[in-house]
Amino acid sequence: MRPTLVGLVGTGVGPSLTPAIHMREAAHQGLEYVYRTLDLDDLGLAPEQVGELLGWARRLGYDALNVTHPCKQLVLDHLDDLEERAARLGAVNTVVFGDDGRTTGHNTDTTGFATALATGLPDADTGEVVQLGAGGAGSAVADALLAGGTDRLVVVDLDPRRSESLARELAARFPTARVETAHPDKLAVLTREVDGLVHCTPTGMAGHPGLPLDAGLLHPGLWVADIVYRPLDTALVQAARTAGCPTLHGGHMAVHQAVDAFRLITGIDPDADRMLAHLRELATD
Repeated sequence: MRPTLVGLVGTGVGPSLTPAIHMREAAHQGLEYVYRTLDLDDLGLAPEQVGELLGWARRLGYDALNVTHPCKQLVLDHLDDLEERAARLGAVNTVVFGDDGRTTGHNTDTTGFATALATGLPDADTGEVVQLGAGGAGSAVADALLAGGTDRLVVVDLDPRRSESLARELAARFPTARVETAHPDKLAVLTREVDGLVHCTPTGMAGHPGLPLDAGLLHPGLWVADIVYRPLDTALVQAARTAGCPTLHGGHMAVHQAVDAFRLITGIDPDADRMLAHLRELATD
């Protein structure tokens, strides 16, 4: 039996821990599994050429591709089928090649965050939540929150056009929820009104250090979830912990979206706790 062959498509994907997490779990499952990064910059390809890359991957025998920034939406026009969640979000992060050669797009970001929150902060009240960031990751997280029963979601972004666009899409999908937008200067009031805060911007990554809001706004009555996972202990997670907030680091979402992708690719249920342990080890190397 030939090895399962998977690729990660996007820009700047070289440092990603996803390939190592997948391959370590595959080894525990007794699978031959090869996971390669396909960095568009290294390949000299524009994001708009993702369709060509998809065709090459099919011909070269790839079984699946994970897709990240900036191709999650661009890849849509080049797929044969879309599962319901990916179609609803208008974004794909996992493409599976069928035995018949057909490509099916999936989105495991939403399920990944939903599971991360449910298992990492099981007692969190998610009735009212502030979300920082209205980009692609923010769209998936917001969908997970509203699908999970959040009654009021306030989307905060430096670009009001982006937050308003996302809010309109969410309100159409979840008509019984209150979906609002706000400028960052309203956070002092908002963080006292809501139950939790989710951070969905690049701030806190190794290349974008810092805090996405004033640490003085954090308090013990507010849970805080970050989706940044390199480093795991972001400045936001550290500040929230110091303020007495229940916290969830970004490794939980990274692992659970990988768990769902691994299942789609192999048909095998991976060990989520083991994969999270692998991530912790890899992230501290």
